[in-house]
Amino acid sequence: MGSNLFALLELASEAGGLITTHAALERGISRRALAGMTQRGLIEHVSRGVYRLVHSQADPFASYRTVIMWAQAHRGPRVALSHETALTILALSDANPSQIHLTIPSDVRFRRHLPTRVTIHRAPLDDKDVMEHEGLQLTSFSRTVIDVARSGNMRFAGDAIIQGRREGYITERESKRLTAELEQILHGTGAAG
Repeated sequence: MGSNLFALLELASEAGGLITTHAALERGISRRALAGMTQRGLIEHVSRGVYRLVHSQADPFASYRTVIMWAQAHRGPRVALSHETALTILALSDANPSQIHLTIPSDVRFRRHLPTRVTIHRAPLDDKDVMEHEGLQLTSFSRTVIDVARSGNMRFAGDAIIQGRREGYITERESKRLTAELEQILHGTGAAG
């Protein structure tokens, strides 16, 4: 039990207090050991394949980490938090989405139940489309702005460009390019996405 607990603490420290069944199994912690730790109140079941260390420090991004871990449980696909969720995590919008937006590859189908408050978007995710922030996979700044605009939220997209420029996420040139793309989307001449 002691070595399992130490390995669990190590895993949890790497992911904001969260542990996946898959990662635990890779470290030699069986499903039975996880069940025993749950019964003893050391960990709690958060989502399919995801546990939280009960006495871990609160993580402001825990709900987002849980969704990513849920999607990637058992060697799942590359995914990224997207749309208004990505803007919120980057602190580039006053959006407070009631849903957590997650973009997954178009050909992926989950057999497990979708967590509440999660909206799935299906689209290709190339390396240039994904960035990491606070240990979370997000759609890139440019991709996020375009996705938000295409979903009909031009105000948030425009505000994000202004804030993104101020915060150094994009250059002046990129700001102008994105603004021109928003104009195309607004007038119906941008590519569908």
